Amino acid sequence: MMVSALIERELSAAAFPIREGVFVAVVGPSGAGKDTVIGYARALFAEESRLEFVRRVITRPSDAASEEHDTLADAAFAEAEADGAFAISWEAHGLRYGIPAEVDSSVANGRVAVANVSRAIIPKLRERYANLAVVEITASPEILAERLAMRGRESRGEVLARLSRSANVALSGPGVTSIDNGGPREAAGERFAEVLRKAMAFSDISGMI
Repeated sequence: MMVSALIERELSAAAFPIREGVFVAVVGPSGAGKDTVIGYARALFAEESRLEFVRRVITRPSDAASEEHDTLADAAFAEAEADGAFAISWEAHGLRYGIPAEVDSSVANGRVAVANVSRAIIPKLRERYANLAVVEITASPEILAERLAMRGRESRGEVLARLSRSANVALSGPGVTSIDNGGPREAAGERFAEVLRKAMAFSDISGMI
């Protein structure tokens, strides 16, 4: 039994990092408009089969003001996590987030997977996916504070604390693109679309090698 489990772990480890396709990790502070930029690209590339916009699993009910996602209670999320339902998962702001395990197959088959993730898991993503593009969506502190206040989910003190935490997180490593989303949605959306076009082109070439 122990030998079988050891072999299974070694075979699993040998499968990483996953190659062929590209994982596009969209990161940035709350209020920067990550979902807005992703939504722009989703509409623009509605007929593009090479792109997969990942639907996350979150321990928070869906509402009209947030992204479309699947919801699990804390206990159900923990059970799904233990059963291997997620390629990667993390905790932030008192919530649990998961990227469905099927994403691994999509990337392995040469597709470009796009997901809104936490900056804290970038190192794990680099280990899991050979071709990782990180897109950081940003905006000025004033704009972030205004957008967070409009959402009405948190008190002023909680908003300030969230902005303070975001300011202390710096990204490093290859393949990082920063996009300012403080202006028109189309401006940031088109810059993001260009990143996705390059990712698809790279994936096409990678699949031919």
